Amino acid sequence: MTAQEIEAMIPHRPPMRLLDEIISQDDSNIVCKKTFAEDDFFVQGHFPAYPLVPGVIQCECCLQAGAILLSKMTPDDPNVVPVATRMDSVKFKRMVRPGDTVEIHVTLNERISNAYFLTGKMLLDGKITARLNFACSVTNPREAGEAPS
Repeated sequence: MTAQEIEAMIPHRPPMRLLDEIISQDDSNIVCKKTFAEDDFFVQGHFPAYPLVPGVIQCECCLQAGAILLSKMTPDDPNVVPVATRMDSVKFKRMVRPGDTVEIHVTLNERISNAYFLTGKMLLDGKITARLNFACSVTNPREAGEAPS
């Protein structure tokens, strides 16, 4: 799937669109790829002598893959998007550096009304770099105000 097709499913645009391609997808799973570059804005000062992809960016990759997975289940309304409401059990296992290509795996575990509960993991060379459970609600962010707690 091309960058244009990805952008048709999520509101993210460069430099915050963090997925390069979709490898596979079904109703409850998606696998995406991302290659990090030396000029990505988030590694410029993190850390100058040994650049690393921040953990929050690794989480965001999983959230974006989840948003694509949910795009087929959400209303066909350009004002409605999946919004992250919770991240739990976040664990970082390996460092990710510029030049690394990772796979992002996201699984939809449960849906309750407009809330979706997912698990994401990022792999480098087949080994987990990050893992998290997260929840999204489908809403119009212009009308929603604060995220539910």
